[in-house]
Amino acid sequence: MSNDEFRGALARLAAGVVLVTAQEPPLDEDGRGEDVGMTATAFMSVSLDPPLVMVSLRNDSRMDDLLAEQPLWAVSVLSESQRHIAGRFAMKGRISDRLLFADIPYVRGEITGAPLAGGALATLECRTEQRIVAGDHTLVIGRVLTAQLPSGDGGPLTYFRGRYRQLG
Repeated sequence: MSNDEFRGALARLAAGVVLVTAQEPPLDEDGRGEDVGMTATAFMSVSLDPPLVMVSLRNDSRMDDLLAEQPLWAVSVLSESQRHIAGRFAMKGRISDRLLFADIPYVRGEITGAPLAGGALATLECRTEQRIVAGDHTLVIGRVLTAQLPSGDGGPLTYFRGRYRQLG
């Protein structure tokens, strides 16, 4: 089986789209660390008791490196109207994260300090419980510390056959 065959088969599995965010530790005691974000489609609920979720991160990516040091992170479940956010944080060779967040409405998580996208269908703040290396990715299992439903408007943003889609 080739990588293209494997990718093609899994492209037929529809997935929800989330924005995973965290804040780098500050360089000095007076500052705030830089915000970091990435789009993910490999995100799922793991357990209800305790409340656990999992995200899959490419090994040695900026988010993987950050979450190896920083145990606090957040997830915004994106709505169908937030396709531009998903695309922005999925770009390869992108500009700095600071500029990516510049014109996106967000609030800071009370526990994590991480950006939570305004207009998201749901937001979660998490603390890493376990990291499991699996091939060229790391599975990060996080305990959900807060869960909120900031927006009930619209449907979820999904990813299917290599494109962002709307249900319906």
